[in-house]
Amino acid sequence: MAGRLAVLLGVVLAAFVLAVGSSVSAVAQAVVDLQLVLAVDVSGSVSDDRFKLQQQGYVQAFRNWRVIEAIRAGSSRAIVVTMAQWTGPSQQAQVVPWMVITDEASAATLADAIERTTRQLYGGGTSISGAIDYAVTLFPQSGATGGRQVIDVSGDGANNRGRPAAEARDDAVREGVTINGLPILALEPGLDQYYLTNVIGGPNAFSIVAESYETFAEAVLKKLITEIAGTETEPPPKSPAE
Repeated sequence: MAGRLAVLLGVVLAAFVLAVGSSVSAVAQAVVDLQLVLAVDVSGSVSDDRFKLQQQGYVQAFRNWRVIEAIRAGSSRAIVVTMAQWTGPSQQAQVVPWMVITDEASAATLADAIERTTRQLYGGGTSISGAIDYAVTLFPQSGATGGRQVIDVSGDGANNRGRPAAEARDDAVREGVTINGLPILALEPGLDQYYLTNVIGGPNAFSIVAESYETFAEAVLKKLITEIAGTETEPPPKSPAE
């Protein structure tokens, strides 16, 4: 009896190990249309209420059927997403791990993970360059292959710490990364032009404006759909200096 029980336990354990190994392998070998880093501003100008408005904007977007349809329209019918918070030049934190999204269930799991996040950073200035540099280091950890590599930077201020944002942008673009922007005009009315000139870059890069934190959810939904679809956008207007 003891011998039979040992054999049975061995079979169950082997099956469990095989199942876990297969699951990990499936994630590691996921082929996707998009590898997306959501870089969320938590600098000193972002109050806790403003942080929650950003958080809920992303939560609502990944629960929206239009985002699911955009994912399903891709050739691989899958994307992989992570979220990071950022503030000063060396102050960034990955708050949601890389997650493969293919359908309503996996998108809801991501939305739930975003909703559970707490604010990890306070103060330190506004370093868009630091956010971009950090985001670039996350792509090798995605566990996925294929697809465009995109950093989605949202924020309410121009770069005021660390190296110039345009330098970080240019270095990322040279590595094949696209940076898209979501400037929030709550504090700096000309921030949209700053993002066009200094932040966005790479193939089909674009920027979508949130006029206020209260309209952030609407802007981020539109942005994610465009990002996932990978559609070409109209070229941004030239700055007065160009």
